[in-house]
Amino acid sequence: MKLSPAQLGKHLQGALAPVYVVSGDEPLLCQEAADVIREAARVQGYGERQVFNADNAFDWNLLIEAGASLSLFAERRVLDLRIPNGKPGDKGAAALLEYLARPAEDTVLLVSLPKLDGSTQKTKWAKALIDGPQVQFVQIWPIEAAQLPQWIRQRLSQAGLAADQEAIELIAARVEGNLLAAAQEIEKLKLLAEAGQITAETVQAAVADSARFDVFGLIDATLNGEAAHALRMLEGLRGEGVETPVILWALARELRLLANLAYQYAQGIPLERAFSQARPPVWDKRRPLLSKALQRHGAARWNQLLLDAQQIDAQIKGQAAGDPWRSLASLCLQLCGQRIGV
Repeated sequence: MKLSPAQLGKHLQGALAPVYVVSGDEPLLCQEAADVIREAARVQGYGERQVFNADNAFDWNLLIEAGASLSLFAERRVLDLRIPNGKPGDKGAAALLEYLARPAEDTVLLVSLPKLDGSTQKTKWAKALIDGPQVQFVQIWPIEAAQLPQWIRQRLSQAGLAADQEAIELIAARVEGNLLAAAQEIEKLKLLAEAGQITAETVQAAVADSARFDVFGLIDATLNGEAAHALRMLEGLRGEGVETPVILWALARELRLLANLAYQYAQGIPLERAFSQARPPVWDKRRPLLSKALQRHGAARWNQLLLDAQQIDAQIKGQAAGDPWRSLASLCLQLCGQRIGV
């Protein structure tokens, strides 16, 4: 039987099912769903837990033996089975079907899987996990970019915090869809919030690289056309040990946004509408910086700078000649509107 994450809490207040399956590609949400199931089992007296990591070398007989044996330390127990690649193979499929045909008494089997693709869902073992009469199947779906601000607002509320829209959009932009990073930043914000209120200034202070020269400060300097300041910040990042892929990721993300905005503007779409239609939307405080940058180049030039960023990526990976740091400096200068190399 399928169970949505929203239904999970209420369901776990009653008697537990013999088997639970948590499936999805969002690590934080999958982990939290599994944690909720484990905690409910603990509260209901399932005092013993055995963990099985079913990698390619896993002996599936261990699962069958565990199901057939009696608990040594408690009347009830949890068998925590993790299949990281979602491919149990023939032996694993047979073992799962055998267990599901006769689930162990006083035992909860918790199976953790990545998202199952269409062909896998048609296999006998997957069908038994998804629709089995004694199975609760919890499908975890990723949070889309448009849903991320609301998800962040809910997480802040759960942490006893409130934030204005600008602060929420800033968090969303900086974590780039990484829910684990967002959760960690919210924990940081709990320490900095005054009276439980989060502002954009609070986020600026907390949700940034711990280095003295943070990557997002470099981006703002380039957007503002501050060439000398941008180069000093780039050198500061290098001195602080920040890796080139981190800096390139931030610059490329901004270039993609600028190229898209420039294209829409060239098609006659007003900038304010283009800002609002961006995913995630461009928050108000950044619009003047982006508008200033967009005055320097047209869409074709922004696309060329994106190609330059790809070349730097190849340099970082050793697939192209050149010094990535010198190339990053050149890219920053061109973002600032300069035409010279370094």
